[in-house]
Amino acid sequence: MSETVYYYDQALQRCQQLFVQKNTDYGTAWRILRPSSLTDQLYIKAQRIRNIELAGTSAVAEGIEPEFIGIVNYAFMALIQLQYPVSEEVQLFLSAQEVLSLYEAVAAQTRQLMIQKNTDYGDAWRWMRVSSYTDLILMKLLRTKQIENNSGQTLVSEGVDANYQDIANYALFALIQLYFIDQNHS
Repeated sequence: MSETVYYYDQALQRCQQLFVQKNTDYGTAWRILRPSSLTDQLYIKAQRIRNIELAGTSAVAEGIEPEFIGIVNYAFMALIQLQYPVSEEVQLFLSAQEVLSLYEAVAAQTRQLMIQKNTDYGDAWRWMRVSSYTDLILMKLLRTKQIENNSGQTLVSEGVDANYQDIANYALFALIQLYFIDQNHS
């Protein structure tokens, strides 16, 4: 296993752990949200990170790490909603095991995408600044909003699902930078 995959799995494990804890507290109330509402929630979190980065401080006594974790988890919720929308056949409320299985499935798909792209890009992510991940996430969210405004139709671009995966992967790379990688080269 490469060092990148090892760090990725460690960061992903932290995100999943918090997701499971919040699921214990709140259940699957988030299943009521449409993907567009999750896009807006992602935007709020990313904009908060950018505001903290620009100001150098936050008014609330928590930094950007919890927000990046939230971005990963909301992106996975959005992917779940796209793949398993609430309907007469699909329940709003899921058991802890059901929701964990869905989370793990979208996480595995997103991880596989990261491995494929990282092979092509050759660990270029290591040389990026955390603030660049924030900007890329915001750009992907603006693209996603435009696709949603176009009723999901694109001419040549990937759909919202690919954007959610990229958003999660950018947030995970930011977490790796924050947790594990020496920032002196950034």
